[in-house]
Amino acid sequence: GRGFRAGSDSERSRDPVPRSRRVAMDQNAAVGDDTYDQARESLTKFVQNFVEEDPITNQPTYKYLDALQRVANRQEKKVEIELDDVFEHSGEALSEAIRCNTQRYVELIADALDDCMPEASVAVAEEDIADVLLRERQTRRDRDDNTDAQQQVPKELRRRYEVRVLPRTKDKLLKLREVKAERIGQLLTVKGIVTRVGEVKPQIKVATYTCEMGGYEVYQEVKQAKFMPLFTCPVPSCCTNGKLHLQTRGSKFGQFQEIKIQEEADEVPTGHVPRMMTVHLTGELTRGCSAGDVITLSGVFLPAISTGFKQLKAGLVTDTYLKAMSVAAHKKSYHEYTDDDEVKDFIAQSGDDMYTQMAQSIAPEIFGHADVKKALLLLMVGGATRQMSDGMRIRGDINVCLMGDPGVAKSQLLKQVTNLAPRSVYTTGKGSSGVGLTAAVVRDSVTGDFVLEGGALVLADMGICCIDEFDKMEESDRTAIHEVMEQQTVSIAKAGITTTLNARTSILAAANPAFSRYNSSKTPEENIQLPAALLSRFDLLWLILDKPSRDNDIQLARHVTYVHQYGHHPDLDFDTIKPKLMRGYISHVRQYEPSVPPDVAAYVVDEYVSMRQEAASDTAGIGFTSARTLLATLRLSQALARLRQSDEVARDDIVEARRLMSLSRASVLDTGEDKDAPKADDAVSMIYKIIRELAARTDAPAVNVAEVLPRVLSRGRTKEDLERCLSEYQELNVWHLNDARTVIRFVDS
Repeated sequence: GRGFRAGSDSERSRDPVPRSRRVAMDQNAAVGDDTYDQARESLTKFVQNFVEEDPITNQPTYKYLDALQRVANRQEKKVEIELDDVFEHSGEALSEAIRCNTQRYVELIADALDDCMPEASVAVAEEDIADVLLRERQTRRDRDDNTDAQQQVPKELRRRYEVRVLPRTKDKLLKLREVKAERIGQLLTVKGIVTRVGEVKPQIKVATYTCEMGGYEVYQEVKQAKFMPLFTCPVPSCCTNGKLHLQTRGSKFGQFQEIKIQEEADEVPTGHVPRMMTVHLTGELTRGCSAGDVITLSGVFLPAISTGFKQLKAGLVTDTYLKAMSVAAHKKSYHEYTDDDEVKDFIAQSGDDMYTQMAQSIAPEIFGHADVKKALLLLMVGGATRQMSDGMRIRGDINVCLMGDPGVAKSQLLKQVTNLAPRSVYTTGKGSSGVGLTAAVVRDSVTGDFVLEGGALVLADMGICCIDEFDKMEESDRTAIHEVMEQQTVSIAKAGITTTLNARTSILAAANPAFSRYNSSKTPEENIQLPAALLSRFDLLWLILDKPSRDNDIQLARHVTYVHQYGHHPDLDFDTIKPKLMRGYISHVRQYEPSVPPDVAAYVVDEYVSMRQEAASDTAGIGFTSARTLLATLRLSQALARLRQSDEVARDDIVEARRLMSLSRASVLDTGEDKDAPKADDAVSMIYKIIRELAARTDAPAVNVAEVLPRVLSRGRTKEDLERCLSEYQELNVWHLNDARTVIRFVDS
């Protein structure tokens, strides 16, 4: 069939911007783009004369001439032209013309740089194959005095640099949704998440052929994605229709990589599908990002020109892509929320009770669940991740599972956390496959090779992944989460691709019990029906039961009707904290890396040993206590220390962490008991048992009340329960108290 030969057609076929569009843009750009020569002359003057002050020596320097000297010395491979500099030196007309028609001006800038290129000021270490070939070609051309156009060495073959045009700092960052047809050919900046990364391939820029009969070299510049190779020698002075051979070593290739970016979750309107964009990376920009990264790109928005059968199949529809000029990967954190003045004032004025106030500010329209909201706040703050010298990594992210009866607002809490967290992904169990959560291997449309496409957990890297209807997932899909929850990586071995992706994410799961509602006549294990390997990976497994209680039901009904009547939640003792301020405060406290002092470490050891003893004697308990429980206690206490803006974990943090872990299971252990009296007796008996154990361990005749109180609070009991226990057993003459009620002395001792 007939082919399309790039490099020998008119200017119109080489330039991706249509002529009519270019004329309109040139008119908008006013003067400065009248002719090729004028524009080239303006750019040459700009490169030669632009001066800026050196920040170290405060001496004026020629910025671009120095950059060209580094290129000539083989120290750099790119020249970055900043439009702010063009605006400062040559005015808005030229900078606007470059912005509106970047693809054409890149060629003009390269020509201007060629005119200004100096000789190398230092000796080049050693010649490469390109130097040898270029010297031979120069010698042959001087000897033969040949003026044939196709035998002249192309400029592209002599260049050892790439031209990058950087947008002005005042240009606003566009959402992918705002990139429309009027942006074709323009330089723009967008932000998105990388979802697919192709392999780096060589892309031909200049094809070099040798004639079999005459031995002449023929060059063919390739400007587009496809080209038709030459087969017969076109040089009249060489031979007539001699056969050409493509020289691979004499041709010039560049690195090429295709990636796909997608809108961030918070920019997608509800009910819409996220927009995607194809990005072409070349040269030094390749291998700069991986799946799941949040990146800011600046580049030229162009139509993808198809030819042959592909064009016939596509019809009138044309794909577009972004030809990247610069790529910047973001630090994946909350850092961008601390720059606001309002946030800084809030952090400066924050009091001691931020833990309670921020917890109550999470979904205040939802009645109750005060401790559940505290657990969700700690999940967003997270503990400190430890990176050991030998490469071992101890996870700092907190995982929480909310399991409970229908209608206790589990999904609403998940949605609220998704809205609050800067980087979060929301998915449901039935709508998620194991591949969709981790990573899929898909065939690349350009090269036909297999490439990796990150799933929900990879896209939520350094964020939170909320999984609703966790119990309705297939068992085979649920096992994909095991590795993510502890090692925080996704390992893939599919279709010849063996790799490991980062998935440093907190998992927040919501599930119903096995029989939709919690059945108190069955054991907790029968109700939960999740494997122990998965349950132990959750730092907090919160069981929320919907038990009828007259007082509680009245308060709940009044709260719900108030919200429907007035359109907002009932007033609290304080003004609820706005989501923006919460994000700012969380981002501020996440900078702290709390450590555990020696005295607190000893207390943690004692607590862990007593937890193991309790678990061994408690046959009706849910789950089991393992070393992961100890790590969970440390993570929760570190999150509490961060909320206090402290670099050290205090004993109160450990007590609060133990209290949350006890309360998360208390609602299940209390099932079937509907009278208040037995519960009170149980509390008194439990506290008596704690005091007896402490006395036996210390082997002392007296026990200090200050030592008992943290242990009582960590079991989910209150200070009032302790006072009641002290009074009851004093009346029974089991022990005596001093006047200040601070020391317990047993009668039998």
